[in-house]
Amino acid sequence: MADKAKKFGAFAGVYTPSILTILGVIMYLRLGWVSGVAGIWGSIAIILLAHVISVTTGLSISSIATDKKIKAGGIYYILSRSLGLPMGGSIGITLFIGTALSISLYIVGFVENFLDLPSMQHLLGMAGPTVQNTRIVGTAVLILLAVIAFISTNFAIKTQFLVLGAIGLSLISIFAGFFLHPASAASVPATAFTPFKEFNFEEVFAIFFPAVTGFTAGVAMSGDLKNPKKDIPTGTLMAIFTGLIVYLTLAVCFNFFVDRQLLLTNYNFLVQIAWFPFLVIAGVWGATLSSALGGILGGPRIIQAISNDHITPRFLGKVQGKNNEPRNALIFTFFLSELGILVGDLNVIASLVTMFYLTAYGFINLAFVLEKWASTDFRPSFRIPAWVGVIGFVTSFMIMFKLDMAAMFGALTILGFIFYLIRKKQLHLAMDDIWPSVLASLIRSVLTHFKNMHLTEANWRANILLFSGGKTSRPHLVEFSKFIAGKHGLISNFDLVLKPNAKRLFPSHHQAIPEEEMEGDEAIFKRRQVCNDIYGAMESLSASYGFSGMEPNTVVLGWGRHTKDPMRFAQMLNYFEDLDLNIIMLDYDKKRGFGNFGQIDVWLRGGSNNGSLIFSLMKFIHTAYAWRNAVIRILLITENKRKKASMKLRIKKLLNKHRMPAEVVIIFKKKSDDVHDIIKTRSAEADLIIMGMAEVQHGKEKDFIERADSLYNDLGTLALVKASSFFSELHIGE
Repeated sequence: MADKAKKFGAFAGVYTPSILTILGVIMYLRLGWVSGVAGIWGSIAIILLAHVISVTTGLSISSIATDKKIKAGGIYYILSRSLGLPMGGSIGITLFIGTALSISLYIVGFVENFLDLPSMQHLLGMAGPTVQNTRIVGTAVLILLAVIAFISTNFAIKTQFLVLGAIGLSLISIFAGFFLHPASAASVPATAFTPFKEFNFEEVFAIFFPAVTGFTAGVAMSGDLKNPKKDIPTGTLMAIFTGLIVYLTLAVCFNFFVDRQLLLTNYNFLVQIAWFPFLVIAGVWGATLSSALGGILGGPRIIQAISNDHITPRFLGKVQGKNNEPRNALIFTFFLSELGILVGDLNVIASLVTMFYLTAYGFINLAFVLEKWASTDFRPSFRIPAWVGVIGFVTSFMIMFKLDMAAMFGALTILGFIFYLIRKKQLHLAMDDIWPSVLASLIRSVLTHFKNMHLTEANWRANILLFSGGKTSRPHLVEFSKFIAGKHGLISNFDLVLKPNAKRLFPSHHQAIPEEEMEGDEAIFKRRQVCNDIYGAMESLSASYGFSGMEPNTVVLGWGRHTKDPMRFAQMLNYFEDLDLNIIMLDYDKKRGFGNFGQIDVWLRGGSNNGSLIFSLMKFIHTAYAWRNAVIRILLITENKRKKASMKLRIKKLLNKHRMPAEVVIIFKKKSDDVHDIIKTRSAEADLIIMGMAEVQHGKEKDFIERADSLYNDLGTLALVKASSFFSELHIGE
């Protein structure tokens, strides 16, 4: 029987790589300096603030880990399945780059300490940690660590137990040295000095913060764990709180037991005060090398998971050996880390690496908040309130801004560019991301507030219920609806298919229109509905479609010039009016269409609310690209010459109120003149005519249709408008 892949538990797979990265070079070589500059309360504040990010992010990871099945890739897997492949992939790639370059940082830090020892200089024949010497020794160390990881993940993890033991012994030696080497202590403790005298809080915090960035090393091992849902929360939180206790304890002891000048001037003072100095040296070397080894173990697994999702080349996702180890990804990580070692300067890459980690931590917390708020399928066994993630997200980006604004924008720019490239590939995962749930929750929240808002004519927008009969048969109705909806309105287009023999009004549930018929109309919501009565279906949909706060307020349809049942058509218009809906009917001239989109004639009556609706519609029509250069004319007929001037003044005031450029034409009509002839003559060159619709009197529906047919038959493309009670009456004329 074939050997099974070796799996690890919370201690070996998560706690050990995380704590070895946390208790690293900062603890040995910089915590004393931080304590000397900041004093006891300042150092405690720095440690606690840094751990706000690590604790909140650790809690967010733990919660997500107990809900989702986390596979190889750790943080990348979490983010890509929550925030979607483009965002998760872009953060995953930047996190991988940060992890690979952090390997370089740890190794260069080790080499600087290693070559600072006279015995090692004599042994190797090198004159200290110069850039060239750092490159040579650093490359050798990187090769050694890569070989360990290449041989076996199991073997590499076993070596970490030795390093963990060395760090533990070094800590015992340090704490014992506080009491056994009193000569190293100062007569005046560090607490008596003024904190932050030479350096400000931000500078000191920036130096300390990398100490808490190692807790995700174990999460990257998710694919090699026995039970990720249990092991990741347990191991991650244990490592974070172990590091917190160790750092707080050391900071307090440094301030009470060590001379401040020694803290400020000697980065290696721990060798002097330790019970056994060689244990501290072993701890420093072990901490730096184990942190590098943790990156070598975790980094390849990140890029492996990204490659398995077809974002990066697939050969990086291939595995070898009985433990399915990502050796191709390991080699790629090796070369990227080697580039950092060849640079040989920690300061060049440290800021950007820190920004990559902070960016990832911020988005981890964001992923948790969105899952908690929006996902209907988020049911973790490890439950925490959403404000934990909010604090982590906000704190991460606030600290990024305070530490290095330029580096923050640089990291976010790179992340955005990678996001664009992944989005351009149009990759999709079988697993759904959180964004549909986020949008649904956001819409729900907005609609809840929207229904209680007070609408006025100034902020009115069309929510159109369009009966177009299908885009192919009457595309002009769809086009016209876009004009009056503008950039802010909504259009629901129902394509009603008649099935006279059906037993019910709607014999089947509404169906989505095929994608090819929706092309170019992304802003319109379309449904195809089978019915046994066209007019009955239009009435039913007008009465029931929509919901509180988002009910349609306007019905758009074609003028029923060729209707087989004019009586029923007119009754339907009355029904729309009883529902208090705006009615807009387009009598489209197939020969002229909308002409050259050059002239719009609006015919007003002396007093009605149709004019108010028309002015609102014109506001949207004139902003449409096709009508942007059109000349608008407002025309009004009067039989009183003396009122022409006052009527023109009132219309101009209305135009100023609506900030609409238009010509005003007041036409004097003799009693013998025919209104239809006046409109036909004056608007002969108009590409669109808009006028109010007369009342449809009960019992005279057929007469209304026949009279309207004769009046509007040869006027060109005409829009008839009937306003609802929402709009106020205009009193312009007599």
